[in-house]
Amino acid sequence: MKKTGKFRMILSLICVAALILPFASCGGSGGASALKLEGSYTRELEGTVLNVSNWGEYISDGTDGSMNVVAEFQKLTGITVNYTTFDSNELLYAKLAGGGSNYDVIIPSDYLISRLISEGLLHKIHLENLSNYKYVMEEYTKLYYDPSGEYSVPYTIGMVGLIYNKTMVTPAPDSWAALWDEAYKDNILMIDNPRDAFGVTQFLLGQSVNSTDPADWQAAAAKLKEQAPLLQTYVTDDVYNLMEDNAAALAPYYAGDYVLMNENNEDLGFVYPKEGTNFFYDSMCIPTTAQNIPAAELFINFMLEPAIALANAETVLYAVPNASVRENPDYSYKDNPYLYPAILPQVQCFENLPPETLKLMSDLWTEVKQS
Repeated sequence: MKKTGKFRMILSLICVAALILPFASCGGSGGASALKLEGSYTRELEGTVLNVSNWGEYISDGTDGSMNVVAEFQKLTGITVNYTTFDSNELLYAKLAGGGSNYDVIIPSDYLISRLISEGLLHKIHLENLSNYKYVMEEYTKLYYDPSGEYSVPYTIGMVGLIYNKTMVTPAPDSWAALWDEAYKDNILMIDNPRDAFGVTQFLLGQSVNSTDPADWQAAAAKLKEQAPLLQTYVTDDVYNLMEDNAAALAPYYAGDYVLMNENNEDLGFVYPKEGTNFFYDSMCIPTTAQNIPAAELFINFMLEPAIALANAETVLYAVPNASVRENPDYSYKDNPYLYPAILPQVQCFENLPPETLKLMSDLWTEVKQS
């Protein structure tokens, strides 16, 4: 999944300025910060290394005047952060399952979290060490993918919808079927990861996105192969340039990304199709291969800080399960109808699939991409 976002400079400067207070000690030699922080931070781990892997541009990183969250954490704690990104849950899983990774903090999606728990690839998080966990809204804890709530800390939530160019697509679409409309041949983009691509197709076909019936997956694959000749290309972050530059007419993508695209191109529209869509949760986790668990928990607690969570929410542009942000009158997107719709569309959540279904999906996706 996901995810890219660059916050507009003027809003970033306003929000960051609102968070800056006079120099405040956070404990320990050199452990000072200009940020107003709720948690306690020392420099006991100074000189250690923390390996973090996240979706692309899924954090406030200093771009366009936004706060550089990783730099602030390093300045506060003296911990060196090696920050890398991944393009899909499936690629992240391959790294973790292959044993070649040494990540301390990762931010996967719900269905992958469930799989990682079941395969013993996640470390339990000591929630008592997270003083800012109180800001996580209760309705987003102990969910289906982590029933005990011990392996993950919610970061963002959201839904997939249909982005369209209002100058190229008429009338406004209300169905995933628009992605199979021959009138838009060579102007259709398709999301380039199997779970979301199959999900779009399964909603259109009236299937469960968590079906274990091979016939359902075969039917969805056939529908995707039917779509292939109509596509301009499969996309991840390149969806931005293509849609913002009026180089394509239609693309299924995440609501948070649409909000940013629309700020850059007012000709873009967005709809949650009538057949339904995926509701997802992305959460912070600690893999069992982690080498610096104390620093990992310190980083997760830092990400829950009201000041930090607000900076991330303003930059990433996804809905957030953090009460300090949702209740903050200065949060620019608190009433955004795409991030927080008054009426939730029909939704399903991706769940972890049995191994045989996962293999079938992978094999079929290879066939689709080769068609």
